[in-house]
Amino acid sequence: MEGTIDLNADLGEHPNSDLDALIMPHLSSCNIACGGHIGDEASVIRTVKLATQYSVRIGAHPSYPDRENFGRRTLEMDPIDLRCSLRKQISLVTDVAEKLGEELHHVKPHGALYNDAAQNRDTAHLLCEVVHEVDPQLKLYGLAHSILQEVAVAHNIQFVAEAFVDRQYLSDKALMPRSNDAAVLTDQKKVVAQAQELAINKRARAEGWVGISAQTLCLHSDTEGAVNLAAKVKSHLERLGVHITAIQ
Repeated sequence: MEGTIDLNADLGEHPNSDLDALIMPHLSSCNIACGGHIGDEASVIRTVKLATQYSVRIGAHPSYPDRENFGRRTLEMDPIDLRCSLRKQISLVTDVAEKLGEELHHVKPHGALYNDAAQNRDTAHLLCEVVHEVDPQLKLYGLAHSILQEVAVAHNIQFVAEAFVDRQYLSDKALMPRSNDAAVLTDQKKVVAQAQELAINKRARAEGWVGISAQTLCLHSDTEGAVNLAAKVKSHLERLGVHITAIQ
């Protein structure tokens, strides 16, 4: 046995697709879009029901309220307005889960908010304050070795360090910006190899090897061939003795 790892994906982002239903069986946790970049009550209900069907732990996936840019652009917002938006988004998933007899397991920010919280201390504090206000027992998923990790610990929030099987890393352990054509990995062999390195050897290749200590691995559901990649990653890790399970 080589230990355990959580495998997550961002879902509820494909309203006219059966992708969520196809990828869910390969996950142990999921992050559900909740109205900021996409999603509404109906899509949250569908995704929570799917997660329940496959015993996948439920997370809220809030973002800047920016549907036009799919939450991938930083918004210069009044902190009070951003706080209210994030609370509303997280509460949508919380309320739906409770009505369906489930509970919210974690929060994972999306897109530009994810990156900003990883790099900007003020954004990290605001996000942590919102999570603590909603429920101090919630886990917070975020980039391993980031400012958000430091701030979450200071707020007594259980931080779950995340790494990506389908993204390239830089030598400072940051993600390569999507503006770089090489930022997203789609080759199956490279994705599976990176998943193995992250889960077992706690490292990823940048210019050289960089140490990445992660508890959860993310595969983007909009990456080309995501369903097949998720299936291959899970089966490969399990063959190596890695148990795929949600964070307790």
